[in-house]
Amino acid sequence: MKPGIKKVRVLVVDDSALMRKLIPQMLEADPSIEVVGTAMDGTFCLKKIEELQPNVITLDLQMPGMNGIDTLKEIMRRNPLPVIVVSSHSTEGASVTFKALGLGAFDFVTKPQDASTHMAETASELIAKIKAAADCKVVRPGTFQTAVPVAKLSSAKAAPPATKLVAIGISTGGPQALEFLLAQLPPDFPGAIVIVQHMPEGFTEMFARRLDELCSLRVKEAQSGDVLQAGRVLVCPGSRHIKVKRMTRGDIVVLNDEVRVNGHRPSVDVLFHSAAEEFGSQTVAVIMTGMGDDGAEGLGAVKRAGGVTIAQSEESCVVYGMPKAAIERGYATRVVALDVLSSTLQALCGRNEGYGNSGGAGKSVRAGR
Repeated sequence: MKPGIKKVRVLVVDDSALMRKLIPQMLEADPSIEVVGTAMDGTFCLKKIEELQPNVITLDLQMPGMNGIDTLKEIMRRNPLPVIVVSSHSTEGASVTFKALGLGAFDFVTKPQDASTHMAETASELIAKIKAAADCKVVRPGTFQTAVPVAKLSSAKAAPPATKLVAIGISTGGPQALEFLLAQLPPDFPGAIVIVQHMPEGFTEMFARRLDELCSLRVKEAQSGDVLQAGRVLVCPGSRHIKVKRMTRGDIVVLNDEVRVNGHRPSVDVLFHSAAEEFGSQTVAVIMTGMGDDGAEGLGAVKRAGGVTIAQSEESCVVYGMPKAAIERGYATRVVALDVLSSTLQALCGRNEGYGNSGGAGKSVRAGR
């Protein structure tokens, strides 16, 4: 680490004595991170924030006394700081994790189910997220005000073929951004939507159900063979890759368990490359908030195939990594803020409300910029 660069000060909050020992050990591997203290519950956490002035907090949610959700609410009320939730793999753990993200938590990592085999992987993920969190803007609860969803279209009606494939790649900051975006789209949205959200196995099914409740579109966790339909959203399951395939009887998605790409499974690049190959100019590829550069090269493939490529604007991202990588390589033809992304997609897919036939909103980006 270069002299003069400040270390990221981390407070570890967990009721488990083992985790209060293991997490600091994980973080010690990175010289740019300093664990300034630990706390066993929410009450101690709030006291230690005042004493130790951490930059980032790791927070267990299921604690006796003052639990993680109440602690998070207090942190956001008093002095918002980036909080990374350390979550259990259980259904209950997933449910409370999404609640925490809605209350302003930056992101989450799952506790390793087998400490001996997955510790290094968890450590690497936690370190990366802590560093990103230290540089991020804290999203206060209520920043993303979702619209009240209109009633879904009757499932008895056969959905028409989609006018376009909308492929979305997203990571850190994704749950809140997707809730906001999908709630803005009408039930008769003419495109078919496929989403890769970097998220572990066991969380994506609940995430899809949550999105389905919050928006007018029909949302489900994808299964191999699911048909791409207008107004339908398919969310790639955690720990699987997703591809799209054109078939004579209807266009479908196919899941596989191939090796990780860019360190991820699901990988945005896998989806985007298949969209470019199968749908070409009928693809609208959108790369949104997230760390790293997954999806950048796939966005380039969509652009070369004649599709529309969109990157979320820096000011509307929680983390600008993925869109920035795509823009810097010259692969994004438009840069669009989150609050106008829904109207842009509606225009591009054939629902032109207030846009004439111009093909949507957003700034054009010159290739190679």
